[in-house]
Amino acid sequence: MNRLHIRAGLCARFIAIALATLAAGPAFSLEPPALTALIAKGELPVLEQRLPSPPKLMSFTKPYHSPGRYGGELVLLMGRSKDVRMMVVYGYARLIGYNLEYELVPDVLESFEVEGDRRFTFHLRKGHRWSDGHPFTAEDFRYYWEDIVGSEDLAKFGPPAALLVDDEPPVFEVIDETTVRYTWQKPNPFFLPALAAARPETIFAPGHYLKQFHARYTDAAILEELAEKEGRRNWGSVHIARFRPYKNVNPELPTLQPWVNTTRPPSQRFVFVRNPFFHRVDKNGLQLPYIDRVVLDIADGKLIPAKAGAGETDLQARHLNFSDYTFLKKNEKRTNRKVLLWDTTLGSHIALYPNLNVADPVWRKLFRDVRFRRALSLAINRNEINQVIYYGLAREGNDTVFPDCPLYKPEYLTAWAEFDLKMANALLDEIGLTERDDQGLRLLPDGRPLEIIVETAGESTEQVDVLELISSTWRKAGIKLFSKPLQREVFRNRIYSGETLMSVWGGLENGLPTPGMSPSGLAPTRQDQYQWPKWGQYHETGGKVGEPPDLPAAQKLMDLNSQWLTSSNTEERKKIWQLMLDIRASEAFTIGVVAGVPQPVVVNKKLRNVPKKGIYNWDPGAHFGIYHPDTFWFE
Repeated sequence: MNRLHIRAGLCARFIAIALATLAAGPAFSLEPPALTALIAKGELPVLEQRLPSPPKLMSFTKPYHSPGRYGGELVLLMGRSKDVRMMVVYGYARLIGYNLEYELVPDVLESFEVEGDRRFTFHLRKGHRWSDGHPFTAEDFRYYWEDIVGSEDLAKFGPPAALLVDDEPPVFEVIDETTVRYTWQKPNPFFLPALAAARPETIFAPGHYLKQFHARYTDAAILEELAEKEGRRNWGSVHIARFRPYKNVNPELPTLQPWVNTTRPPSQRFVFVRNPFFHRVDKNGLQLPYIDRVVLDIADGKLIPAKAGAGETDLQARHLNFSDYTFLKKNEKRTNRKVLLWDTTLGSHIALYPNLNVADPVWRKLFRDVRFRRALSLAINRNEINQVIYYGLAREGNDTVFPDCPLYKPEYLTAWAEFDLKMANALLDEIGLTERDDQGLRLLPDGRPLEIIVETAGESTEQVDVLELISSTWRKAGIKLFSKPLQREVFRNRIYSGETLMSVWGGLENGLPTPGMSPSGLAPTRQDQYQWPKWGQYHETGGKVGEPPDLPAAQKLMDLNSQWLTSSNTEERKKIWQLMLDIRASEAFTIGVVAGVPQPVVVNKKLRNVPKKGIYNWDPGAHFGIYHPDTFWFE
């Protein structure tokens, strides 16, 4: 941890030089022009009074980054107004975040110390402020822990899963105004990655703003009146509605992100303006972000490729698929845009998720039979899909880690993934699905035809195209496939409730893990794992909601995940990872189709510091977040 303090010292030295230059030069020479009027009116303090000590000094290493200049408006396209949350993803201001080597480094924090994965001590930057100018201190961590997590009205199920080890919360301490500490009796290797995630775990809150909505600090009668006026149940609902930092829908909520939302939903256009108290600077002493405003225009997701091809966005990857690449490339010169192809690291670009927690007892029994899942996988012609849709550029096989991963074995990719209709039909016969109707469809034990409805989030024609090709080969195994597009929230809620038979989504979030990264994504640990949502929900809520896993292979995955948690030996952790990957490949809990499909990224040619070759990944990576869009600038 000494290195962290050395870096902080060097950072302070750079900033001291920059601020000395500021004092010696013309007034506000380092100030963003967009803020000078507010500073002149006395509504904002000058730069050296807005920055923490030390600020976060951003390194600019070629070919990704070069120091920029202030100004401009960045236009992005989103498919739903709820996607306003993506500004928290892209902004990627985190207590601790990933660098380009996927190492965890301090960001909002000045430094941190970890002792045995049990004790975590966080040091804040002195003088750091929220976007409204109020000090950001240890009090904000105390307010979250005692007044939010410690309130049954605000946290019915207690602390989030990342703050529990064997259902036990940490001991939280305020050491001083800029230092807090979390201590567990056992190791908690999930804690720091949760803070660095694309959807970060929140462990602090702007108490100075939220106390006016909390019954401990505001008269109950006032809060009851407000709740009635807003049509909410009680004061807790009023508070919860104000504090949804990831959803990013409350313009009044102070933030630490580079841009601040100014638009209250519902809206078709959201405007974000620079955070005047943002904690990062470049080596020239300029406060980030460089860009003054970000505008999110809401459009039908299906229209976004056409709009991107027409030049209506400055930076776009969301809602673009590889199938759009040729069209987008043809429009480069006309729109003054360039189309990049970034790598992707999903375990599978498209994967099928049989719902092992489906409510229908006949289907549930069938999906839990490994022979059925293997048969479904064997009956997919991945080579045909690759050639027809991806021009042969994708990697065919299971939903698993990449060949470049240190945990990879060839059998992870190929197990039960060769196109073999003869074996698929033999497995289905072995299960007892031998009866057929007059159309040749196999019949379920209760006489219904074997028709599988695969539900999608309705945002990609590419998924539908892939499902059509799968349908043609499944039909030869006596199975009929229907695809059903839904709105994303409906899609998820149906899966969680057990109504969905099968869904389609991307595979493993991180196809390039190391033994030190958590293997929890391989075990039923989260509700949003679509193959076993109720088992994942059971783990997330400490058994309060959902169902405990009752399939031996799933129980084994949970046991191995627990063993990884208590291990700190790299070789032992690698062995655990590979045992879990062995089970995943053998059991076909998810059915991968193809992986390694490039992601098109449309970029305004005047926008600088966007990597020509990047990795587009949700977590770790936060899509654009790991490349820090606050450092992007317009020429």
